[in-house]
Order: sequence, then C-alpha cells, then structure tokens
Amino acid sequence: MLYELVQFSDQIGPLNVFRYISFRAVGATVTAMLIVFVFGPMMIDELRVRQGKGQPIRDDGPKSHLSKRGTPTMGGLMILSAVLIATLLWTNWRSAYVWLVLGVMLSYGAIGFYDDFLKVTKRSVAGFSGKFRLGLEIAVAAVATYVFMRLAPPALADTVAVPFFKNVLIDLGPFFILFGIVVIAGAGNAVNLTDGLDGLAIVPVMIVAATFGIFAYVIGRVDFTRYLQLSYVPGTGELTIICGALIGAGLGFLWFNAPPAMIFMGDTGSLALGGALGAIAIATKSEIQLAIAGGLFVLEALSVIIQVVSFKLTGKRVFRMAPLHHHFEQKGWQEATVVVRFWIISVVLALIALTTLKLR
Repeated sequence: MLYELVQFSDQIGPLNVFRYISFRAVGATVTAMLIVFVFGPMMIDELRVRQGKGQPIRDDGPKSHLSKRGTPTMGGLMILSAVLIATLLWTNWRSAYVWLVLGVMLSYGAIGFYDDFLKVTKRSVAGFSGKFRLGLEIAVAAVATYVFMRLAPPALADTVAVPFFKNVLIDLGPFFILFGIVVIAGAGNAVNLTDGLDGLAIVPVMIVAATFGIFAYVIGRVDFTRYLQLSYVPGTGELTIICGALIGAGLGFLWFNAPPAMIFMGDTGSLALGGALGAIAIATKSEIQLAIAGGLFVLEALSVIIQVVSFKLTGKRVFRMAPLHHHFEQKGWQEATVVVRFWIISVVLALIALTTLKLR
C-alpha cells in the first residue's frame, strides 16, 4: 500500500524511500512488532476467557509441564494478524510471490486453528484426523508449488539449486511438485513439532526468517546474483518484506511467550510459520538452504520419525521421549537450558546457510 507513494516522489522527494525494499522491510518489522505489543494483551485476555482451561497438556510428558495448565493457546492468531497487516501495508501488491506466500501461511494457519479449536473444546491433545489434516496440507502445498513453477523463469521452474556449487541445478521435472510438497508441508510440521517449550520455536523461526530475508533480497536482484553466481528469480525481493514482518511479529510474541509463557502459539502459529518459510524457500530456489538454516526443525522431526519407526520395528525407543527437546528434559536438563542451547544451534546453522551465498 505505502509502496504506491513512490509515484508521487517526483513532487515529494522523500517519498522515494518507499522504493527501497530494505526500508520497507524495516518498516514491516517495526509495524508487526508494535501490532503484537499493542493488541497482544487484549487478545490473550480474550483467548483466556474463551478457552477456560487453556491448551491441554500431555499427561505422559515431563511433569514440570503440568504447571502450564490453563495457559491459553492459538497465539498464532496475533502473529499471523500482525504479519498480514504489516505485509499489506509495506509490500508491493503487484507481487504474485507475496500473495502466494501469504496464501500458504493463512491456509496452514486455518488448518492449525481448526486443530487447536478441537483440542480446546474436546479437552484432548488430539485434534482432528491426522490423515485428513495431512491431506489438506499436501493439497495446499501442491497448488502453491505448481503456481511457483509457473512464476519462476522457465529454466528454473522445476529445478533444485545445489549450494556450494556454481550453477549446479537438478532438474526434477514433474516430480518437483512432490519435492515442493515435502518442503512446504515438511517445514510446517517440523516447526509444529519443535513448538513444545516456552520460546523454543519462535526464536529459530525468526532466525530462519532473517536468513531468508537476506536470500530473498539477494536473489531478487540481478546485480547481486551475477556477482555471487546465483540463480536470479525476479520479483522475489518483495518476500524480504514478509520475512521482516515475521521477525517483528515473532519479537512481539516472544515478549508474551518467554518463560513462563502467558500464551502458546499453538498449531495455528507453528504450522503457518513453517509453511510460510517453506514457501519462501521454494520461491527463492533455496530449498536445501532451508534444511540447513532450519536444521533444528529437521532434527526435531527426525527424532519423532526415528522414535516411531524404531518402536514399531523393534519395540524399543531410541530417545527417552520425542520430539528431541523432551529427550533432553528427561535427561535432567532444565527447560531454559534446552531452549537457549537450541537457539544457539539455530544461529550456527543459519550462519552456515548464509555461507552458501559466497562459498561455491
């Protein structure tokens, strides 16, 4: 919306700043953060009244979590609202990439919201059918991936860029849609599995969003891609605005989600944020870099997969409890220790992902 002020820059010189993605990304970050700060307390009070006993807590989980009973969930609503408003305010509405990423985010948010709603109303840790939920996620991811393929330059439409190598592209052909489903749906569920401790998921989400804000900005500029020998994807620079909004909304949410949490983001937030990051990775042709920067999410998801497969095949568990963060809690680590150490791992992995811009 504010981007349209650029057309008046000939008459009012200072309005030219709205032409710059970097300026608008900072504006989106601050706007989203302020929205959560201002309206967050009211939303928390409203959710607490409507939910009564709050999010159900697993009886088989760490006993320390039983004290969290009564904490409201669906905090993702404040994150998604702030991201949506800030993005619409600061981005160029003509960007198809922006609308597509927002579409994935809100669709996954709706799926997560329904799941949270059932958990709260039924007073159960189980939401709706896992197969039906996964089917919806796959459908959204498939449609989004197909549209991304149509938006991308023909030479890049169905390819995967290999980091650390110059101009190495793997052509997947029609199987790229399956790959896109794995990236988007996988990212959504991986973030969802990570969201089990106060503040654990939202900080890595912000770290990955910052990383991909840089990727989107660089890959959307032909001069940078020529210098760094990267694939140029015109129009993706506007996704930097969404990444900024994710960071700002995440900072605002962390204020209320820091231990002891006043609210949980729930599936409403975690599924949507992961899906958005997956969609941005597809758009910027940085899918493998998402697995690196979001390596913490990958580890959390793998821990669940390994645990389930091992128990079904051998009757034995590899971890004391899955996802991975619960394993370390069961080993005696304090919750704050697990959270901060996992944050440190996220920072290191993000830095490794950023090196792929230059090391090749």
